[in-house]
Amino acid sequence: MQTNQRGMALLVSLVFLLLLTVIGISSMQNATLQEKMAASVTLRNKSFQLAEATLRIGESAVQLATYTLAVCGTTAQCAPPAESSSVTGAGLNSTSGVTWIAAGGGLYGVQNIGTTTGAVNIPSNSSATLYRVTAVGIVGNNVRSVVESIYAKY
Repeated sequence: MQTNQRGMALLVSLVFLLLLTVIGISSMQNATLQEKMAASVTLRNKSFQLAEATLRIGESAVQLATYTLAVCGTTAQCAPPAESSSVTGAGLNSTSGVTWIAAGGGLYGVQNIGTTTGAVNIPSNSSATLYRVTAVGIVGNNVRSVVESIYAKY
């Protein structure tokens, strides 16, 4: 009886070893994928925080009593700047008329979109100048966050 079972233990051991190897490789691939996803979320959070900090810097600049900016001339120049999804450095964009300023590791641009008398928290006998502040945070090669605010100055 022993002669018929010769080598069966080796075969069973090799099958179990193969199964354990497949499970190990699958676990490693899963761990690698989870690490990439976590890194992506981290970069997205960093770019958003950078954009948010840069937005606050832009709002602080607009808040100064000496800050002035001409009203945008055309409807296209009063629209949110389309180049915010592609801008990579400081300077004037001739299409939107926005001058991008590097600050705090990000970029911000300001547009004077006109005046209003009906804004919230503005005394009824005064008007407010409305500024659109757009900030871009770029982390790494291709992770970008864009945030905007409307700042009423009176």
